Amino acid sequence: MAATPTPLLLLALPFLFAALAAAQPRPFGGAPPGYARYVTDATATGVEEEYDYIVVGGGAAGCPLAATLAGPGGGRVLLLERGGAPAEFPALATAGGFVRTLALADPSPDSDAPAQAFSSEDGVPNVRARVLGGGTAINAGFYSRAHPGWFHGHGEDAEVPDWDMRLVNSSYEWVEQELTFQPEVHGWQAAVRAALLEANVTPWNGFTVEHVTGTKIGATTFDASGRRHSAADLLAFARPGRLHVAVRAAVTRVIINPIDPAARRGRSRPAVAAVGVVYQDRLLQQHHALLRPGGEVILSAGTLGSPQLLLLSGVGPASDLASLGIPVSVDSPDVGKHMFDNPRNGISIIPSVPIDHSLIQVVGIPSANGTASYLEAASYIVPVSPMLRPAGPFISPTSPLYVTMATIMEKVPGPLSEGSLWLSSPNPMETPSVRFDYFSRPEDLAQCVVGVRRVAQVLQSRTMDIFRSAAGTSSQGRRGRARRDFRIVGATLPLDWSTNNTAVADFCRRTVATLWHYHGGCVVGRVVDKDFRVMGTQSLRVVDGSTFSVTPGTNPQATVMMMGRYMGLKMIAERHSRRLVNTSSYSELQE
Repeated sequence: MAATPTPLLLLALPFLFAALAAAQPRPFGGAPPGYARYVTDATATGVEEEYDYIVVGGGAAGCPLAATLAGPGGGRVLLLERGGAPAEFPALATAGGFVRTLALADPSPDSDAPAQAFSSEDGVPNVRARVLGGGTAINAGFYSRAHPGWFHGHGEDAEVPDWDMRLVNSSYEWVEQELTFQPEVHGWQAAVRAALLEANVTPWNGFTVEHVTGTKIGATTFDASGRRHSAADLLAFARPGRLHVAVRAAVTRVIINPIDPAARRGRSRPAVAAVGVVYQDRLLQQHHALLRPGGEVILSAGTLGSPQLLLLSGVGPASDLASLGIPVSVDSPDVGKHMFDNPRNGISIIPSVPIDHSLIQVVGIPSANGTASYLEAASYIVPVSPMLRPAGPFISPTSPLYVTMATIMEKVPGPLSEGSLWLSSPNPMETPSVRFDYFSRPEDLAQCVVGVRRVAQVLQSRTMDIFRSAAGTSSQGRRGRARRDFRIVGATLPLDWSTNNTAVADFCRRTVATLWHYHGGCVVGRVVDKDFRVMGTQSLRVVDGSTFSVTPGTNPQATVMMMGRYMGLKMIAERHSRRLVNTSSYSELQE
C-alpha cells in the first residue's frame, strides 16, 4: 500500500540540507561525557577477546543493560554499537537538531550519519538510529511510563514476562534520576494543553511520568539548558575496568554451536548455544568476541536489528534460511513475524503568529483502557518549500527562508494490523525488508477515524483561533460567527469530517506515517520465553522492543530503558544463584 507521507518533515526534506547546513548548534563546553572513558573505535579492539556478557546494540535497552551488568555483582562486558558516539554529532545535543537529524538520515550502510533512512514495503519513510544511545539520542525526548495494564498482557493468548513490579518501578526511577526533567510549557504547547481540555480530553493531570487518562505534561530528556540526555549517559554507572564499548562495530552474526549431548543433562535442554559473535570494524577487519563459561550474548539491536541478526545466525524459519543459503541452527518460524507499527496521522498548520520551537511535551490520553488514540503536538522550524508558495496568500515569493510548522497528531496505540520482516539477502550490512500492513485490520482504521476527528476537534477549539490565518478564506463558526481558516500544510480533512467516515478513513490511508515506535519480530512466547531467552538455544537472549507485541504507552523509550536496567539486575541475580547451586553441589560431592 503506497502512502502519502505527512507533511511535517517529509514535504520539506529535499530542501533541508541546504537551508540547515549553517544551523549547526554550538557544542556545549565542559568535561567529556561520562561514557567517553569506556568507548573505543572497533579498529582498536582485539581480533579475539573473551567476556562474561556481550551486548549487541548500544541503544535504549543496551546501554542500561551493559552498565548494570558491568556494575556491582556483574562481570566483564562488551557493548557493540554499529554507529558512532553522540558527542561526534553536535546537532544531537539540542532539540533544534531533531528535524535536521531526521532530514539528513542516510540510507547507506557505509554512512557515518547517526540516523539511517529506510522505507517499509508499505511505502512509508522511516528512520532507525545509528549512534550510541540509539533512539534516545535522536528522538523528540518525550518520556512517559507504560500503561499499567501493559505489564499484565495484551489478549487471551498473549504471553508476558512475570514482571516484578517493585523492581520495575525502581528501574524506572534509576533511569529518571539521571535522564528526565520537567519541561517549561509555554507558547504552542500551552495552547495545545488548553485546546485538549476544551476538547474534553480530561481530567487535567499536571506533570507526571505516569500513564494517566486525560491531559498531562510528560517528562523530557532535555535539561533546563536545552541539552539532550540519552541512554548513553547511563554507561557512566559501570565499574571502571569492566565495561568495554566498541563503536562502529557492525555485528554480522552470533556464533551458535551444537552442545555436546553428554553435557545437556536431559533431552529437553536446547541442542545449541551461543558462544560469541562476529563483528567487523570500519576497515572491514573481522573480530571475534567469545563468551567465558556461564556467559551470555544479549541482542539489543532493536526491532529491525535483533530479528535480522537471529536470521543471519540461523535462527528463524528453516525454509527461508535455506533459500538464502544460511545454515539452520534453530527452526523458529516466528522470527521476524508479528511486526507492528503504530500508525500516526495528523494535521499540520503554519500559524499566523510567531510560535516557539517545541518538541512533544503535552499529551492527551482520552481513554482509561488504553484503546483510544493518543494525541500529542509539536512545532518545528523548517525551510519554506517552493511547492508551498503558490498554495495561498500566506506564503509569497518574498517569504523568509524559514517558517514554523506546527502539528497535532494522533497515534493508534495497539494496532492489530500485523506485518513481518525478512532478509532480502544474506548481506548483514543491508537493512532487512519490513512490511507493517497499516490498516489491514478494520479496527485500526476505525480507531484512526476517531483519533483524527479528535485532532480536528482540538483545532476547532477557541484556544486555537489565534493561530488561524490572518488572510484567506473564512468559515462559519459553531456560534454562527465567521472564523478564519487555518493555513493547512499538506492534506486537509473533508468539510464533512464530523460525519463522513469514508472520507476520514481515506485521509487516514493517504497520510499514514510512522511515529518510530515499531516493535515485534522476537515476541515473548513465540521467539523468546518470559525471561527473554531465545527459545531453542542457550546463552542467548533478546532484550529490546522487538519482544513487545504492544507498544508501552504513549512513547516506548522509558520502558525500553527500564527493561535494560531491570534485566541486568535479574541476570546478575540469576548468575549468583547458579554459583550458589554449583558451590553447594561441589560441597556435597566433597563430603
